Amino acid sequence: MNLTLQDVAWHDAVGRLIETLDRPNFWTALLRLLDRYVPVDNWVVLIFSAGRPQVLAESPGANGELDALFQDYLKGLYLLDPFYLANREAPQSGLFRLDDVAPECFEQTDYYQRYFHLNIVTDEVHINVQLDAERTLSLSLGSHLRFSLEQIALLGLVQPWVAGLMRQRMTFERELEPSPALPPSWQSRLEEAAQQLGAPLSGRELEVGRLLLSGCSNKEIARKLTISAETVKVHRKHMYSKLGIKSQSELFSLFLQAQE
Repeated sequence: MNLTLQDVAWHDAVGRLIETLDRPNFWTALLRLLDRYVPVDNWVVLIFSAGRPQVLAESPGANGELDALFQDYLKGLYLLDPFYLANREAPQSGLFRLDDVAPECFEQTDYYQRYFHLNIVTDEVHINVQLDAERTLSLSLGSHLRFSLEQIALLGLVQPWVAGLMRQRMTFERELEPSPALPPSWQSRLEEAAQQLGAPLSGRELEVGRLLLSGCSNKEIARKLTISAETVKVHRKHMYSKLGIKSQSELFSLFLQAQE
C-alpha cells in the first residue's frame, strides 16, 4: 500500500475528530476538517421535523452575534426552504445539492432575493441523516461561490463517514427541548385577510399560494397537486383577487407579516 503524506494527514485528522465525538466542540471540529478540502462560508446543523427546525450548532456570526436573517428563517421562512420542503416530501439520507431540490423558479422568488441570496449567497449543500420517520439530522454547507463538480464529488466520497459520525454524535447531544408553540400560520393569516374582504380562501388556493412562494412554476404546481396548469392559473387569479393583491411580492409580504 502506497500512502502519501496527504493520506496520512487525512487519517490523522479523522482520528482526532472521532476523539471529539463526546465533546462540545465536535461540530466545529468537523467543519474545520471539511473546510480544508471544501471551503464553506457558513454552516448550520439542524433537525428537520414536522414542526420548526431545531438548531444543534451553527457557524458564528459577526462579532459572535446571532444572525438576524437566520432568526427570520426559524420564525417561519423555513416553510419556503427547498431543502426543508424536499425533506418533508421524501425524507431520506444522502448528499443533496441546491440544484437537486430547488423549484424551477426558485431564483425568481422574493424568498431567494430577500433572504437566501443575502444569507446563503450562492450555493448550498446538505448532508442528511434520517433518524426516524419524523426527524432528519441535516448539515447545511453554504458558499459564496458555486460548489465545483470536484468539490461535490469529494463531499460525495466522504459523505458516508461524515453521516456515520453525525449519527453517532446524537448519542451525546443534550435532550432537545420541544419547539415553542408556533405563531399563527401564514395560511391562517391569509385566511383572515381574505375573510375580512368577505371572500375566504379555499384549501387548494392556500396550497397553490405556498407552492408559488417556494418557487414552483405553474407546471410544477400542477404536477404536485395533480391538476392542470390552467387550473393553477385560475386558483392563483382567485387568490390574488380575494386578497386584494396583484403580485407574488405582495403575497410574500403577507407571508412575512404572518411571522411577526
